[in-house]
Amino acid sequence: MAILPILHYPDARLHTRAKPVAEVDERIRQLVADMAETMYAAPGIGLAATQVDVHERVVVIDVSEDANDLLVLINPEILWRSEERVVYEEGCLSVPDVYDKVERASQVRVKALDINGQEREIEADGLLAICIQHEIDHLDGKVFVEYLSPLKQSRLKTRLRKQERLAKAVA
Repeated sequence: MAILPILHYPDARLHTRAKPVAEVDERIRQLVADMAETMYAAPGIGLAATQVDVHERVVVIDVSEDANDLLVLINPEILWRSEERVVYEEGCLSVPDVYDKVERASQVRVKALDINGQEREIEADGLLAICIQHEIDHLDGKVFVEYLSPLKQSRLKTRLRKQERLAKAVA
């Protein structure tokens, strides 16, 4: 297993739409293992393959208290979203130290393949529903900050570019 480098917003590669996984084989299982290790080390509760510059539809999530309940979603597809909405303060491993409120469906039903290539459906609410929607957005080339106002997005991009320049100057 390996810890993979995570792309940081506003990296253009985060806007790449991921392609479906053709076959759940050893390469995909290794990707899942590496993504899980990366997510836990970060630490985070979700990671999409897009965030590690692999543009295939693979997501790992673990919203459990003790980080021991890994959910793997390959080729996830939202079948249903509740009309009820919730506002949740989201963060993202690709946008370090930035948290803001995003409105999403409070419940979802998702179809995906598991680590063994078996199709399954899950219904989720609460934090898991939020996380699933957030990670599927990544696979579709969307970062959570794109739900924010244009002014907030502009200020955030300016701040992150400045931090990146400072980091390069120090290195």
